[in-house]
Amino acid sequence: GAAMVARALWALLAALRAGWCLLPQSGYLHPDEFFQAPEVMAGDILNLQVYYPWEFLSSSPCRTVVFPLMTSGITYWLIKFLQQLDICSNCINSYTLLVSPRLLFTIFSFILDYSVYRLAPFWEADPWKALVLLAGSYVTLVFYTRTFTNTLEGLLFALLMVLVSSRKSSGSSAEPTSSSLIGVITTAGFFNRPTFLAFALMPLLYWASLTVDSQKSIKTLINHFLKFILCTCFTAFVFITADTFYFTSVSLDNLYSTNKSSLIDVIVQLHDKMVVTPFNFLSYNLNPHNLALHGSHPRVTHFTVNGVMLFGILHILAIGAGFKMLKKYVRQLMQVRWCYRGSPGLLVCSEGSATLLLFYFVPLAFLSLFSHQEPRFLIPLILPLVLFSASANRAVKWKLLIVLFNLLGALLFGCLHQGGLIPCLFHLEQLIHSPASSSHPRHYTLLFAHTYMPPRSLLNIKKTDVHVEVIDVAGAGEEALCQTLEQQASNFTCSDCHIFIIIPGTVRATITKCGVSFKNETLIFPHLSMEDPPQIPVLSSGNWRSQLGLYILELNR
Repeated sequence: GAAMVARALWALLAALRAGWCLLPQSGYLHPDEFFQAPEVMAGDILNLQVYYPWEFLSSSPCRTVVFPLMTSGITYWLIKFLQQLDICSNCINSYTLLVSPRLLFTIFSFILDYSVYRLAPFWEADPWKALVLLAGSYVTLVFYTRTFTNTLEGLLFALLMVLVSSRKSSGSSAEPTSSSLIGVITTAGFFNRPTFLAFALMPLLYWASLTVDSQKSIKTLINHFLKFILCTCFTAFVFITADTFYFTSVSLDNLYSTNKSSLIDVIVQLHDKMVVTPFNFLSYNLNPHNLALHGSHPRVTHFTVNGVMLFGILHILAIGAGFKMLKKYVRQLMQVRWCYRGSPGLLVCSEGSATLLLFYFVPLAFLSLFSHQEPRFLIPLILPLVLFSASANRAVKWKLLIVLFNLLGALLFGCLHQGGLIPCLFHLEQLIHSPASSSHPRHYTLLFAHTYMPPRSLLNIKKTDVHVEVIDVAGAGEEALCQTLEQQASNFTCSDCHIFIIIPGTVRATITKCGVSFKNETLIFPHLSMEDPPQIPVLSSGNWRSQLGLYILELNR
């Protein structure tokens, strides 16, 4: 009966994950969910006006183009193809531009569910309890349905854990046979985000210990590691070649026509232009000055803040269990009594829980070495944490707290956090492409202040269209904001010009000091800006809706 309830609950939560993606979710987590893939691909494939982040400029390529092409790129090619075939006349719009890449990521997110179902028996956890914990986490519902490179990192980490954890039907450890796939996934993860090595370290050590223990012949052992190295090199070659062609705009036809020489000369030219994005990424991020530009945090932020923010009581329980096991092993070490059982070798002492804790805390410790620490960097750790929490019924007595925590997280990050910006872009796209605008061309100036960076692609404006201008002043102060507004007002000369200011309700009062007037106001609710948070006394008054809203203000002539 309990198993049937758990299955039904998982099915319900899985349907919620897909349905909420299609709704769509209005919360805006971080600019990287747009500017690390969809925005770039919308410009390249759909020829839309976009903002190219510095990581994708040919002068400083720090992100591989392979995964953006395989995810957002494929979905945009599909909707472009459908529109060209006249299957739907309006396939390309703000809704499809937002939802189609997210839907693909949502489908991919079920790799996590598959991994938990496969891994739970191996790590002595209840499969359906683990699946409910996973599917009910707001991290799965919100972060794993967004187009982050961290999402792909989590999925590749899950596949790696499945590959290194194998067991025969008899219960003994199986002989590892997936050396080639392990090499491919490790390299792909490294090119997606070089931090993947922090997550892959313990699974790779675990796999290496299994391989060494299970092989009777040194020849077979060498064969396993040789397959791993060869597949690693081949995968790296594929990524480097793709990135080189993308960032240097090299084509083989051009190389042959300009050189008119041998294949060796072509290879030499390609070598000179070679782009290795992970090395550029590491070179940039290992510089403390560069990291400080993105925000510096105390080294304990992941342990004390981000882990709790993402996983709540599960993170706290894991810390408690980690300290208990550490204390136990130190005592055993001092008494010179080892807990080694003989299988599966190097890493498993007395129970699988210790290994799962290593899979959780070792990556967390490595990521804590860097001063820039954001919560999303830890989302791949949900897999070992769920498996650990579902074993020995650790999470059962905290059931109510877990439910309340995830409801609050889903509401905050899935709906409220910068939640007015995406509906605002939907509204502006409809306004710009309305029949009235199409019959009488108008010029639109859209000025965004104190919001996250707006993804221009959702406005669905072609690169050839010069009638729309987007200005992002970010968190400009009162003086700079008023100066920009006055400058726009002084240039307000044409009869068909429309200037819109998009600003949170918490900063609305600042605009009134700028000496400009507005003829139309649109309030989009809800919108919570943590950079300009609402004041508690105002929230308790009748003006709370304005404080939790985003304004679209049209400048008066």
